[in-house]
Amino acid sequence: MNSENNIVEIRNLSKSYHRGSLILPVLNNISLDIKEGEFLALMGPSGSGKTTLLNLIAGIDKADSGSIKVKSVEITTLSESELAEWRASNVGFIFQFYNLIPVLTAFENVELPLLLSKLSKKERREHVEMALKVVNLSDRMDHRPGQLSGGQQQRVAIARAIVTDPAILVADEPTGDLDRTSAEDILNLMEQLVVELNKTIIMVTHDPRAAKKAHHIKFLDKGILNARPQIDL
Repeated sequence: MNSENNIVEIRNLSKSYHRGSLILPVLNNISLDIKEGEFLALMGPSGSGKTTLLNLIAGIDKADSGSIKVKSVEITTLSESELAEWRASNVGFIFQFYNLIPVLTAFENVELPLLLSKLSKKERREHVEMALKVVNLSDRMDHRPGQLSGGQQQRVAIARAIVTDPAILVADEPTGDLDRTSAEDILNLMEQLVVELNKTIIMVTHDPRAAKKAHHIKFLDKGILNARPQIDL
């Protein structure tokens, strides 16, 4: 496989979970390349391994075997503390239910990933204001999550995800809790991040409309990766 411009390279990746004496295989010998600036959708039935694969790429979970390189760093060999440090600067997370802290303002929620950085308070403010400007929420920075719509909360979450300028964005059902109009707005914003900022996005979704926004769609079923979804898009 041509490695030129690949930001993620996965080779022969396998993962099982253990429940007592039972071994439950989740991913079976997965190989996948993701190019820088690509918008990839992962689809498949519940239990097919989509979120597990996303978590492995993001360094949240550990594989049983195989290789995962992100920007040429072999993350499967990193210790827990090294992984935590790597995640903080290389991965932005976008969740289905936003995961915002209710008592903090939009500004404070977006600033959270920067608090462990070496940036000054002034530099942190500049980064946060820029991230909120990108998601078109500069006028809501002093609002708490409860004062924002679902779509606006997800925009805050996206601002938080991009504020550290990560190598990759991982999105797990980012439109799953939104109405159709808000979902379309969020997908358009994600597309904008790819086109204008050259962000790399890996998105798990059940929604064919969301998947259509992606450059490529991979379909997982019973732990096997297929480039051609067996569903009607």
